[in-house]
Amino acid sequence: MITAALTPLTSRATQRAHKPAQPAGRDLDRRLLGLVLLLLVAIIPAAIGLGVDERMLRDVNVWVKPIKFMASLALLALTTAWFAAQLPAAVRRGRSFTALVWTLIATGGFEVAYITLQAALGQASHYNVADSLHMALYGLMGAAALVLTATQPWLAVLIWRHGDRSLAPAFRLSVLLGLALTFVLGAGSGLLLGGLQPVGGPGLPIVGWSRIGGDLRVAHFIGMHAEQVLPAVALVLAAWRPRAAIAGTWLAAAGLSALWVLVLVQALAGRPLIDL
Repeated sequence: MITAALTPLTSRATQRAHKPAQPAGRDLDRRLLGLVLLLLVAIIPAAIGLGVDERMLRDVNVWVKPIKFMASLALLALTTAWFAAQLPAAVRRGRSFTALVWTLIATGGFEVAYITLQAALGQASHYNVADSLHMALYGLMGAAALVLTATQPWLAVLIWRHGDRSLAPAFRLSVLLGLALTFVLGAGSGLLLGGLQPVGGPGLPIVGWSRIGGDLRVAHFIGMHAEQVLPAVALVLAAWRPRAAIAGTWLAAAGLSALWVLVLVQALAGRPLIDL
């Protein structure tokens, strides 16, 4: 049911009728879906730890970070599986896509596993350079994050070359732009974030972004979710204003990029997103 609800429109006639196509569930990669299921299951004991473990790091419960990274990786893997369903079966069985899938699983799995281990030990995973071992692991985690996000433009190339061209043009464009921007904006802010630890102290509810100083995690969040935001906008436009959908998709991409620049500059200037 979720797959059916997210499926892009397949023709101009379908756009006019406002009826999305109905893909087969088997088109979603089982390896990626397995990773999503594993992460969602892993969130359960982490959530229990959040409820019973009172240990804190920088004024935040030690289990908050593992939960956030598990949820984020699950969403990335699910989005990748959804977009990859556009590829012919032969391409999905090919070496390039297989390597992409296992790269995503290996790098994302390493990040989540290390973050969770450090939480269980009551120690920081990010910015932990207390000794040579932790310094090396932090550097390795940063490299893994960069390679992980690089799987998204890699997928964009495969879709551009082999993807289903019967899909609504605006949706196809939004997928390519979203995957590219996720890497450019997400990895770009991530590289800056790796060397600039956010200010501690009180943070905004749920996301934890600093309320007293600049926080590059805001720009990183916007960049990493470009690949969900732009296709959602394109689907709405394709159903509501099909003739303006392509222009609207470009406009949405430009607006998202401008917002990213705005919050990035704000963070680098030391100003919080919202000063409460």
